[in-house]
Amino acid sequence: MEQVSANAPIDYLPILFQLIVAAGFGIGTIIITHLIGPKVRTANKLSSFESGIEVVGNARQPFSIKYFLVAILFVIFDVEVIFMYPWAVNFREFGFEGLIQMFIFMAMLLLGFIYVIKKKALSWD
Repeated sequence: MEQVSANAPIDYLPILFQLIVAAGFGIGTIIITHLIGPKVRTANKLSSFESGIEVVGNARQPFSIKYFLVAILFVIFDVEVIFMYPWAVNFREFGFEGLIQMFIFMAMLLLGFIYVIKKKALSWD
């Protein structure tokens, strides 16, 4: 009997076919909407849409770094809180050792928050 190798090129044919179909659908959709879409280009249509509010000023004006800092800190602390959900679901399986590890995790989270408060990263001057 002839042995078939585990990674024969024919095994990758469905993946290649799926990639071709997906790329063809994306490219085809873009081309078709460009061909059959409306061609009228007025100043009103080319202006940015701001929920019905008249656009005022330049969109390229600089923002305070505080906005970005608060957003990054929110994401960091939010992701850390998400790690608590699997622990809470499996609380009984982890036992006392899992409880100690969560206390260590919470202490590190609290230390990070204290550091942020001490550096006054959330104060708006």
